[in-house]
Amino acid sequence: MKAGDREAFRPIVEMYQQQIYVYCRRMLGCKQDAQDAVQDILFKAYTKLDLYESRATFSSWLYKIAYHHCLNMLRKRRIRDRVYRLFKPATYTESAEQKLDHQLFSPSLEYALSRLSADERSILILRVFEEKTFAEIADILGKSTDAVKKKNTRLKQKVIRLINEKEGEKGCKIEEGLVKVKL
Repeated sequence: MKAGDREAFRPIVEMYQQQIYVYCRRMLGCKQDAQDAVQDILFKAYTKLDLYESRATFSSWLYKIAYHHCLNMLRKRRIRDRVYRLFKPATYTESAEQKLDHQLFSPSLEYALSRLSADERSILILRVFEEKTFAEIADILGKSTDAVKKKNTRLKQKVIRLINEKEGEKGCKIEEGLVKVKL
């Protein structure tokens, strides 16, 4: 398949669009940003198909594009937010859609994700929600498999601590043995 072959690319979009959306939604924490990101990512993949090397799975290649795109969006957002805070007061009201989104995503998990670095968040999302292997994650992030495994081990304890921290506000605590996730 060559870049620019629309009909050949259609099945790829149908196969990966939802998966990439969920990944972006969790990385970016915003439905609208995730929707925009998916369009940009799929367009990048479409125009750069000639750069795909079959040494990695197509899925890993696409997630690598998504990872870098989300990192860029997060950097831009951080800069925009700093500038915005200089000119606007800190008052903010959630829309009904944002409230519904917060109900659909566990507040404790959302809290934990918000406290992680972009790299940590990406490892968690790729491992737990996308069920990627350590080798695939290493390829996506451009790190060694051993480095990803080591970071994942520390990340597991950090996420449990953050969830306990959030749940502790409500008087509920989870134990590490009760967290049956593929971290």
